[in-house]
Amino acid sequence: MRLCNNAVLASFLVAAALMLPAQQKSTAPSSGSQPAQSPSIGEDRDPVRSPDLEAPSTGAGPLAKEGGGYVIRTDVEEVVLNCTVLEGNKLVTDLKRENFEVLEDGVKQTLLSFQHSDLPVSIALVIDNSGSMYKKRPSVNKSALDLVEASNPSDEAFVVNFSDEAFIDQDFTADVNKLRDGLSHIDSRGGTALYDAVVASADKLVADAKRPKQVLVLITDGEDNASTLDLEQTIRRVQELSGPVIYSIGLLFGDEMSRAEVRHARRALEMLSGETGGLAFFPKSMEDVDQIAAEVARDIRSQYTLGYHSTKPTTEPGFRRVQVTATAKGMDKLTVRTRTGYFPVAPKVKKVKSGG
Repeated sequence: MRLCNNAVLASFLVAAALMLPAQQKSTAPSSGSQPAQSPSIGEDRDPVRSPDLEAPSTGAGPLAKEGGGYVIRTDVEEVVLNCTVLEGNKLVTDLKRENFEVLEDGVKQTLLSFQHSDLPVSIALVIDNSGSMYKKRPSVNKSALDLVEASNPSDEAFVVNFSDEAFIDQDFTADVNKLRDGLSHIDSRGGTALYDAVVASADKLVADAKRPKQVLVLITDGEDNASTLDLEQTIRRVQELSGPVIYSIGLLFGDEMSRAEVRHARRALEMLSGETGGLAFFPKSMEDVDQIAAEVARDIRSQYTLGYHSTKPTTEPGFRRVQVTATAKGMDKLTVRTRTGYFPVAPKVKKVKSGG
């Protein structure tokens, strides 16, 4: 199943343009930038396409007249945050709801749901298949499988191998043998369309994953040099999807890259992971990758899941910055890692026939 650069649905372009605020901080696009086309999945096997994103509603109230009927607008979308809590470098796994505080754009939010259990996860294994990865792939494949085997037995995963194009070589499954076969599709050629592979994989998670909790594990040894999207657009797209937590493993050792290339690649992976609540790892050798895979599995299984309804209506566009803090008696300062924010989901609409 090939990931290709087909034109994204017109509704997505309208939605992205309408949601673009006049001034945007951090990684969100500036007022002058335009959202790029989102790569989608298709062709060689059963096609899987990016989800159709609705444009934000411009109706003033919950009931607005359109054509021959009325449209009921709802904006009760729950904002869900997957949070990892640390005391120093130690995972904290025994906190309660009352230990957490959530701010959205500086305004305190009321937690409506709280879970701390080993929830099943949908995982995208997104693996660099460019020419420079040829000798590294056997070790990478073993570590990726170790990560899956160390995860919840009810998890599901799919495999994307990418170079200047990306392929789904195994669709969602919990069968480790099938994942092993998918990872074994090694041709190691061409460039590195990392951003396109991340966006298309995030789109597939939103469209097809059976588990509400979603993770993308990205393993690469270089910087992007072949994508249609840039870093800023990639992060925005994942934020618009309320997409997966991204864990990056950058194999940036060796003499293949200049210092500037290593610095650029490292920054990109740190931003992809940091903005989505994940972590970026930079092992010094292939021998370290197994340990990192085990750490990622532990991190995923130790997260808290918090949910709230924003005090802002979803009809109000623009990036919402989220900050989560945690405190507990007898503990030193706690660090909470979660996504930095989100774009509101467009309200769902339901047509109601007018009387008479």
